[in-house]
Amino acid sequence: MSGERLIYLPLGGAGEIGMNCYVYGYGKPGQERLIVVDLGVTFPDMDGTPGVDLILPDITWLKENRNRIEAVVITHAHEDHVGAVGHTFEQLGAPIYARAFTANIARHKLNEYGVDGKSVKTCSPWPETVKLGPFTLGFLPISHSIPESSALVIDSPAGRVIHTGDFKLDETPLVGEPWDPALWAEVAKPGVKALVCDSTNIFSPHAGRSESSIGANVTELVANAPQMVVATTFASNVARVRTLAEAGARAGRSICLLGRAMRRMIEAAVETGVLTDFPKTISVEDAGSVPRDNLMLIVTGSQGERRAATAQLARGKFHGIELKEGDLFLFSSKTIPGNERGVIRIVNQFSEKGVDVVADSDAYHVSGHANRPDLETMQDVVQPQIVVPMHGEHRHLREHVKLAQSKGRAGVLAVNGMMIDLTGNEPKVAEYIETGRTYLDGSVQIGALDGIVRDRIRMALNGHVVVTVILDEDDEALGEPWCEVMGLAEIGRSNAPLVDVLEEDLAQFIGRADKRTLADDDKLEEGLRRIVRNSSLNEIGKKPEVTVVISRLS
Repeated sequence: MSGERLIYLPLGGAGEIGMNCYVYGYGKPGQERLIVVDLGVTFPDMDGTPGVDLILPDITWLKENRNRIEAVVITHAHEDHVGAVGHTFEQLGAPIYARAFTANIARHKLNEYGVDGKSVKTCSPWPETVKLGPFTLGFLPISHSIPESSALVIDSPAGRVIHTGDFKLDETPLVGEPWDPALWAEVAKPGVKALVCDSTNIFSPHAGRSESSIGANVTELVANAPQMVVATTFASNVARVRTLAEAGARAGRSICLLGRAMRRMIEAAVETGVLTDFPKTISVEDAGSVPRDNLMLIVTGSQGERRAATAQLARGKFHGIELKEGDLFLFSSKTIPGNERGVIRIVNQFSEKGVDVVADSDAYHVSGHANRPDLETMQDVVQPQIVVPMHGEHRHLREHVKLAQSKGRAGVLAVNGMMIDLTGNEPKVAEYIETGRTYLDGSVQIGALDGIVRDRIRMALNGHVVVTVILDEDDEALGEPWCEVMGLAEIGRSNAPLVDVLEEDLAQFIGRADKRTLADDDKLEEGLRRIVRNSSLNEIGKKPEVTVVISRLS
């Protein structure tokens, strides 16, 4: 035995959906040369991550081993796979490899951070390969809900691994390459050590539908709409955006794209030759002069994002355009779990305007991920020795392992931080790596355990009181303490202003405090905080967060 091993290490995307980041390594333990597959983000919510802009994988382990990284390889241009490349490039310093469309998106993300786009290398699809240290890697086309999605064929001295990325088995995807089982069988013919596979739709019992199956339904819906039509979908789903635009054009409507992300995706598709026949569009300025029954808007914000075009149209005017009674709004998308409240809020806002809304209908949307029968087909074509589920919550990964085992294959449930040794005939856990999340908060990155987000949540739940007290050189109070109250009821059980009650109780505490307490900032702060929390609990049933400011005159 050489003592070298082939490892797989998920740092994001295994045990959750989003924030994908996977690592492969080959070499002696602790000295493996590494490739990073995908660097994605996930999005915050006001309940668990208030004020946070983006959530990134914790790449501490990668930073500690950056001199071992050969490359970052991106499977496709969805935000949960490419969204973190700009935020992490300076920390890792490795070149980025991707196909043309994805490379175009990645370069723009690097440019936002002032990084030269030359760091992104454009690769052609299989059978072209690139040599990355001990690995030979190729981009194997697979259909998904964004152009040029690719699985990765990763060859090492320990055998061939196929990393599917996100995929569906669509032979007529409209934009991008179709599922080609003959090509995949040819690639798998030499033998596949491990299939590292998308698990998102493992619980969907029916075979997935083609993107081409919804065109007629969309066309009929738009043609029969009496007034303005607005449709939203994922900006990255170029095929869907084109289907919507073509439906509008067939109905004689002028097409306007609203939302920076959507325009950017269409531009990238045109620039890279993925899209050659997109219907003519008009500017938002010109849209205002088009009769309502001759206009169709295609907008961002299918998941209820507050700043996107959909939410702004629901709240009122957006770029001078306003929806009115009798207009039609189509969600050509599926609501991602966790986004339901935001979407429902928007649907109700449109309803209040008299707008007809079509949402969560299978007639106008198909998933971009393989369902359970498709996952079985993938295994049957590839015939892997080992199946490693990824891209899914724990329940998805566990069910996918059961599926692999039911077909007589070894399966391993590997969640974030679990390093798997794939070298032998059976996968085994090699190490556990500490991992987690990093928050982009404004312009800085903070750790999930730094306490910043936790403090925000506590202030949001409990309110906040600032107490100020001034003492002279003899440790005597100059006047009474005063309070500033934020996020708390003004009047409590005593029917007096909360501020007055707190200040009176604090003044009594100061009047009773002995010299030792008044001379010790820590003791004084502790006492003042206790008084505020207890008095607030009695008055309003809340124990607020308390900041005490002690000023001493010398």
